[in-house]
This record gives sequence, C-alpha cells and structure tokens, in this order.
Amino acid sequence: MDQLMGNDGRFPLETWFWEMPVCTRWWTTATLLCAGLVQCKILSPLQLFYSYRVVFHKAQYWRLLTTFLYFGPFSVDLLFHVYFQQRYSRLLEESSGRSPAHFSWLLLFSMVSLLLLSPFVSTPFLAHPLSSTLVYIWSRRNPDTLMSFLGFLVFRAPFLPWVLIGMSLVMHGTVPKEEMLGIAIGHVWYFFNDVYPPLHGGSRPLDPPAWWRRLIEGRPRDEVVETVNEVDNEFAVAGAEVPAAPEVR
Repeated sequence: MDQLMGNDGRFPLETWFWEMPVCTRWWTTATLLCAGLVQCKILSPLQLFYSYRVVFHKAQYWRLLTTFLYFGPFSVDLLFHVYFQQRYSRLLEESSGRSPAHFSWLLLFSMVSLLLLSPFVSTPFLAHPLSSTLVYIWSRRNPDTLMSFLGFLVFRAPFLPWVLIGMSLVMHGTVPKEEMLGIAIGHVWYFFNDVYPPLHGGSRPLDPPAWWRRLIEGRPRDEVVETVNEVDNEFAVAGAEVPAAPEVR
C-alpha cells in the first residue's frame, strides 16, 4: 500500500486531481460526473442539451451549464476528449498565474459566445467546441512547441487544431462544425489578448473587469492595504486637528 502512495501520503490519482487549478479541477469533475449519471441512466442526454426554446420558454436554465459538460457516454472517445479538455484547460489556467478570475472570465466569454452562435450551426452540445476553443488558444500561444501524432507525424503546436479536425473528418466522414466554431471563438480571444494589445498601447478589451475579479478572488490585497492606510491617515489628521483641552488650575 505504501508503494502505491506518494511522498505526500496520497495516491497518484488523488495527487493528480488536487494539483489541477481550481477551475480545471471542477470542470473535469463535473464532466465525469455528468457522464457517469447518464451511464447509470439517472440522467438522459435529452435533459442536458441546449435549446433556446426549452431554456427560456420552459425555464430549464440548467441546460445553459450542462451543455458544456456532456461529451457523450463512457467510451474511448469520451476519455480522449476529457484528456484534451483537462490538459489544455490546465495549461491555460496555469499560464494565467493560476488566477481563477482571468481563466474563469475566458470560460465565461467562450460559453456565452457559443450559446449565442450555436443556433446558427445547430449544435445542441457545446462541450466539444469549448474544448476546441482552449486547444486553439494554447496552440497559438506556444508556436515553437513540437508535437507528435501517433508517433510519426511531427508538427508545431499551431497546427494541432487542424490535425484534430483532420482526424475527426477521417473518423466521422463529415466536417466537424463544432470544432470550427470553437476555433473561431478561440481566435477572437487570442487576437484581442495577444495581438491587439501591443498595437494599441497595451489596451486589453477582453480582460476581466474589476467587479469580476472582486467577485471571484475578493478584494486585492494592495487595495485593502491602501484603504486601511487611508483610514489611518484620516484618523491621524483628525487627531492632529483636535485642539488640546485647556489646562485647569
């Protein structure tokens, strides 16, 4: 038993789980839980997909979230997609300084964009395009990383989304419009966060707003310290302005 556990007293799978950044950890957990509930027939895929009419006319608002959690029933294809989702989600979240606010804002932007555009391409399940969005952003931010496909095809990271599209085309015989949609949204995010700022004085229009950072991370420590210092200074000034009491003899 001790040989199965690491130096920190945890099993390797447990260590792998807790080493994931918080957003990636819970997204991966929810994805596997959703697949398990469908496999056990506790939930049906018909309860999870996104439909504007069903969500807003029948008030089934949970579909706004569950559509991003369901890749399909337990299968090799599911494990393949969960691996890519977890890997590139983790890499992006860690590259953002393990900041839940910045990465969760990326997820929110991607999810809202997919919900708005999905009716035009008739895509009821949006987990695949969301994963494709993250893969695309990571690949563009790591242009010099070499990758290998099946041990014989070596290419640089920016070609990864297109290799995956080609593989999907070969396996299913159709153009994967879900992945194309994810790539399009990923490119918008990449452009306004990595290409646009150097050309416009460092302006980053898709950075999370202050209210989102406060909501996710609480008030920044520097802001709290500054506020405390201001209060201390106000008390000090007020104390200095109070005239000394007359001496009674």
